[in-house]
Amino acid sequence: MTWENKRILVTGGNGFLGSTLVRKLNQLNPKEIVTPSSKDFDLRFKDNCETITKNIDIVFHLAAHVGGIGLNKEKPGELFYDNLLMGTYLMDQAQKNGVEKFVSLGTMCSYPKITPQPIKEEYLWEGYPEEVTSAYGLAKKMQIVQSIAYKQQYNFNSITVFATNLYGPFDNFEGNISHVIPSIIQKIWESKNSGDSYVELWGDGTPTRDFLYVDDAVDGLIISAEKYDKTEPLNLGSGLEITIEQVAKMIMKIMDVSLEIKWNTTMPNGPPRRCVSFEKASNDIGFQPKTTLEVGLEKTIKWFEEKQVKISHNLDI
Repeated sequence: MTWENKRILVTGGNGFLGSTLVRKLNQLNPKEIVTPSSKDFDLRFKDNCETITKNIDIVFHLAAHVGGIGLNKEKPGELFYDNLLMGTYLMDQAQKNGVEKFVSLGTMCSYPKITPQPIKEEYLWEGYPEEVTSAYGLAKKMQIVQSIAYKQQYNFNSITVFATNLYGPFDNFEGNISHVIPSIIQKIWESKNSGDSYVELWGDGTPTRDFLYVDDAVDGLIISAEKYDKTEPLNLGSGLEITIEQVAKMIMKIMDVSLEIKWNTTMPNGPPRRCVSFEKASNDIGFQPKTTLEVGLEKTIKWFEEKQVKISHNLDI
């Protein structure tokens, strides 16, 4: 695939992952990149999906109603409804409008709660997801079912890419809707600046995760659009399995702070283990992550701390 003369739609293009993707796509000199806002085009309505997929060649569907454990506990119904409708309507209208390639971002929340590690794509259908995030995970999982069905009936070229826990600059650091790493960074920064001797983190610190730097995820998405045409999903990950407690200690070391961690065990841990195999992505499209966790955390924390300085200066004016 060549990107010149391509009209590209990126839903969620103003978000964390989407904005990074748009910056990299611009370097490929496409004819046009369309990044509609949810305010102007609510993708839960079919007519809006019909409008934004007209005269489009490639769709990257990254938009989602998503958040951390707090949001999943508070609003599972909304998460199921919103994500199911967005994905279903958008793919349907893309097919009807003659889109060449549809790339959908899946979620690791779709995988079974208990599954062998590292997680391979074929494990997707072998059990029920972790209960706290199951509504969101199952709604996104239905996009794969739709992809298979639309390939069979319409020969529609749609793929699903699973990116494990993402992090990096420009991520969302807002309370209970943030993901693991930004949430930990925010809480440690607040404790440090309040002069506290401890930081309170959710769960007990024992779950393991596989964290993927946002630039590596974007590279994987672009290469997938270029080279991958199967309905079976494709995993993108770092291959490093690490506990939440170890990540918290790495963040404190980079931020040059020593705090006692008090674990709030009344809050859920989420799945006990999460490490993905990206062997299929490596073999099929040549994907290899480039950013180590330490380097990625350093870049993320630097961006976050510089942002906090700017905010404090604005408040002082």
